[in-house]
Amino acid sequence: MCRWFAYLSNSEQCLLEDVLINPAHSLAHQVSEHYLPGLLHHEPDEDRKATEKEIALRNVLFNADGLGVVWYTMARAEYGECEGPRPAKYKVLRQPLTDPIFRSICENTSTLAVFAHIRAASGETAITEVNCHPFTYGRWTFMHNGVVAHFTKIKRHVMNVTSHEAMQLVKGTTDSEHLGALFFTYLEEDKGAQSWESSHPLADVKLALEKAISKIIEIQKEVIPADKLEASSLNLAVTDGEQLLTIRFRNHATQHPPSLYYSTKAGVTLNRKYPGHPDQQGKDNGKQNLKAEEEHGRHVIVASEPSTFHAPDWHLIPKNECIMVGRDMEVRHEKVNVQF
Repeated sequence: MCRWFAYLSNSEQCLLEDVLINPAHSLAHQVSEHYLPGLLHHEPDEDRKATEKEIALRNVLFNADGLGVVWYTMARAEYGECEGPRPAKYKVLRQPLTDPIFRSICENTSTLAVFAHIRAASGETAITEVNCHPFTYGRWTFMHNGVVAHFTKIKRHVMNVTSHEAMQLVKGTTDSEHLGALFFTYLEEDKGAQSWESSHPLADVKLALEKAISKIIEIQKEVIPADKLEASSLNLAVTDGEQLLTIRFRNHATQHPPSLYYSTKAGVTLNRKYPGHPDQQGKDNGKQNLKAEEEHGRHVIVASEPSTFHAPDWHLIPKNECIMVGRDMEVRHEKVNVQF
């Protein structure tokens, strides 16, 4: 499966190099390395070997099929072209640590909101830049880790229930991007045409995403024989640059989705302005400490794997749970309201 990283703050910018490259277990290193605290004993099956096999199946892979990063900037708003932040993006098929453009962007870009993703292609989807996450729809950004089961068999049915306007935003062939377009179709129904150009309450965003997931499951049941029907893993993240919603979901009674963690503290050691080190407790990052730890702004990180090794700073998101972060940076937990 893929790996992704999301950072959001209402006051504390992060330097992309600090969060995506420098730590020993940054997203750039998760192409081939994994760190999964708490996962091995999280809701284990009766058979421990079956649990370990399932964890490996959905987490321990090479993620070498493309990189994408989206960061939010106020540039267009400052020129009077829009309200609020808008996403800038870079995608490439090269490995993160060997791509000089990615390194240059990260060395010189800070932001209040970033989504980054490394891909392990699934199914029959092509390994091309347009299929790299994250995907942008107006001011919104969407990314996914997992798989929509039987997507090649249900793709036409999904397109038939997706609005014409949302389908025009789809550039690639992945299950993820089509799921994103279906999500925005339901947001359109409630908020009107081109709803992706505006910000919306997270409760409405959650409802639209739940409708999209429910429709996917409904179509799968209609098209795939019951004895061949497989579950889908849907670890999803969506942001408008000021709010964040993530879901860790799998529609199976006992099987679990890929790993997904959140932290409201790790951003301190992921910022060279502050004391601490992402790789070792009690060690400094070697940079000039410009600020004290308590001065760091409120923030939330959600990631497939922790990018710092202080495990108490990270919390494994329970199966089929949603995390919503508003402009006040309060973390709200809710169950995913999808029947299966």
